[in-house]
Amino acid sequence: MRQSLPEWFKQRVPRAGEDLGADALIKGLKLHTICESGHCPNVPQCFPGGAAFLILGNICTRNCSFCAVDTGLPPPPDPDEPANIVEAARRLKIDYVFITSVTRDDMPDGGAGHFVHTIELIHQELPGVGMEVLVPDFKGNPSAIEAVVQAGPEVMGHNMETIPRLYPQVRPMANYQRSLDVLHQSKEFDPGAVTKSGIMLGLGETRDEVVAVMHDLRRVDCDLLTLGQYLAPSRQNYPVMNFPTPQEFADYIPIGLEMGFKGLASAPLMRSSFKAGELYRKSILNNK
Repeated sequence: MRQSLPEWFKQRVPRAGEDLGADALIKGLKLHTICESGHCPNVPQCFPGGAAFLILGNICTRNCSFCAVDTGLPPPPDPDEPANIVEAARRLKIDYVFITSVTRDDMPDGGAGHFVHTIELIHQELPGVGMEVLVPDFKGNPSAIEAVVQAGPEVMGHNMETIPRLYPQVRPMANYQRSLDVLHQSKEFDPGAVTKSGIMLGLGETRDEVVAVMHDLRRVDCDLLTLGQYLAPSRQNYPVMNFPTPQEFADYIPIGLEMGFKGLASAPLMRSSFKAGELYRKSILNNK
């Protein structure tokens, strides 16, 4: 089903030459961002200060039908990548670093060691800078999850993405319970860890199914949640089934807060990385 974008998706168009310096810096350091690889619609609003770095390369070993990232057999991770992220964050004056990755099922630890090295180097070289990670499921490997949690990111994130009924079509190589377990085990390894997840709307889910996922997330003590509109990157990707209105998105916020989430961000253009530092500070830091 192909649909025209509703009027609330209108965005500011970047001016000619805007952010070319940041683009050149990131490319010169051989870095990737999910902003570019994932075709994020918010680039004009938050790049480069809100850049979300994509580590472990930009080729994924899975074939999620919603995702714009290329799939295939990726090369070995770049050992200079963590240091280059530190350099980019320093030069771009980023005060809250958001890092996600492709899924690396080809690696024994799923890339957890690379996450750990990156987190530790940022904390060491950029004291006072916040750090949020959005990790893959590491095929449910507890030692990989524990290693990343113990490295001490301010937020440990893993997205559910959609409702369990749609997993076979949307996330065929993932498992709903395994994704819940990533968040559950994160809390078991560090009860003080702040956990976060995200759900896309517009894939054919019902409101009750979304609320059911929210309940599941609270049962594993997930702290933060984002809900945003799914936008198909191409005609080959899973199609958009509908466009919930901004009010429908907003209606999930009081529901989630009543469940016990410490913070929610729910809007058509919301993404896990979009204003992530703002959500963390408002929901977690300001309440300590």
